[in-house]
Amino acid sequence: MARHIYSCPLRWSDMDAYGHVNNAVFLRYLEEARIDLIHQLKAGAGKESFVDGSVVARHEIDYLRPLVHRPEPVTVETWVTKVGAASMTVSYEVKDAEQVYVRASTVIVPFDFASGRPRRITAEEKELLKSFADEPAGNSGEAVAA
Repeated sequence: MARHIYSCPLRWSDMDAYGHVNNAVFLRYLEEARIDLIHQLKAGAGKESFVDGSVVARHEIDYLRPLVHRPEPVTVETWVTKVGAASMTVSYEVKDAEQVYVRASTVIVPFDFASGRPRRITAEEKELLKSFADEPAGNSGEAVAA
């Protein structure tokens, strides 16, 4: 059970007219953390794992409190909560030492761009994903055991 930790800088352009991070910008923070996680998975994978791309099938975001601009980055913790035959769910917390600003999840579908079709998750990939598994919080389906 390990969460991937990504340090995400806040940019002045991330702010909205109310002086806090715009709700749509949080999707970019999640994307940056997810891509960082996938690069780490690729580094530990065999030659054929995680070589194709993936597409986002669904995002779910709970905005818990406003995040205002400051020079210190926020931490985005990322972990795998579910792995199915042809999709996986990644969960996140955007936080600092004092509080959590956002909780979110993304359903990701591995995709073979050469054929233009989704593909199944291999057994090797499932094993690698387990290294970033956390306790599932009441999800259904095949949870990833740590």
